[in-house]
Amino acid sequence: MFVTTPQSGPAGRATILHADLDAFYASVEQRDDPRLRARPVAVGGGVILAASYEAKRRGVRTAMGGRQARGLCPDLIVVPPRFDAYVEASEAVFAIFRDTTPQVQGVSIDEAFLDVRGLRRVDPTPPVDLGARLRARVRDEVGLSITVGVARTPFLAKVASRVAKPDGLLLVPPDDEAAFLHPLPVETLWGVGETTATKLRAFGLRTAGDVADLPEGVLRAVLGPATGSHLHAVVHGRTPERVVTDRARGSVGAQRALGRGPHSPDAVRAALLGLVDRVCRRLRAGRRTARTVVLRLRFADFSRATRSRSLAFGTASSDELRAAALTLLDSARELVAERGITLVGVALTGLGSDAVVQPALPLDRSHEDLDRTTDDLAQRFGSRPLTRASLLVVGDGFAAPLLPDPPPDT
Repeated sequence: MFVTTPQSGPAGRATILHADLDAFYASVEQRDDPRLRARPVAVGGGVILAASYEAKRRGVRTAMGGRQARGLCPDLIVVPPRFDAYVEASEAVFAIFRDTTPQVQGVSIDEAFLDVRGLRRVDPTPPVDLGARLRARVRDEVGLSITVGVARTPFLAKVASRVAKPDGLLLVPPDDEAAFLHPLPVETLWGVGETTATKLRAFGLRTAGDVADLPEGVLRAVLGPATGSHLHAVVHGRTPERVVTDRARGSVGAQRALGRGPHSPDAVRAALLGLVDRVCRRLRAGRRTARTVVLRLRFADFSRATRSRSLAFGTASSDELRAAALTLLDSARELVAERGITLVGVALTGLGSDAVVQPALPLDRSHEDLDRTTDDLAQRFGSRPLTRASLLVVGDGFAAPLLPDPPPDT
């Protein structure tokens, strides 16, 4: 466990907590089944969705194929996912977050930022001690371990929690931000993915300090204007200081790195279905619906592809959103076969409230049955009662008075 004690003076400005549950899915399985505790556990099947730290120490990683995982860890215990249990555990943990501070920004089902700067008026407890108290409550009330990073900005708090994992607590005092950040490998920086890290290493840039020594113009030339400027700001501590709690979410998504493969179509399909299940549960937990499904793919040559499909109405139905995602994956089948897929992601956009939902007509019967029904209606009532909506004109259609006609004037 990493623990840094609070310091006086400027450290009081480190008021952002990043709380991240450790090996979440696998930890829930170990909590609920004592036989799995202290043993290498993976959640999934054909593709590993999550791994316990006992399994990770043996080389098992998320998105790894089940056969490869068992080759690395012959005594690996693979259990099927129980998403209802994970959602229930997440809700219990987030209730503790909100009981700690009203300023909570959820990042995913198992992590969030908490802004505790406003609590000093009612509770003088230092932020790092609030983090320790939060960790104890999650352990005692939910039965899970959680890592907390404490820093001046969400970015630094996130990096601190990465460094402190598993089951740790780490404070980054503002006066020591550079000393903390600059020795870290570039891969540790939040937002630096495999592609960016590969480019940086090709130029001999292995740590955040190496990057900080370069002018912004050089980084822009190497990584592109947007990424270069962002990374330059990151390594110099110029990132936003507040969490975002009042902005309506524009999308909900998840992605899974698959490694270099090759990956069978069934493995890619299974990974996508797992992602769809995850984002659909988050969608319903937030009482939202989605109209558009976006599929994101990354290939072995680092190229990317995006496909999207919009539905007639917003929905939170896993069946409908899953079908749309699979259709998109099928449309990219040739690209996947040619280039070799390394990452799959799915996002739901066009979000709306589930308070008003346009239900779909129950027309899931065969076309033959549908045709027979429309023929029967036409025979009994004529051709006008049932027609295609696209053929209606303004003023056309069915109308019924809500009240009887008034009596004629006398």
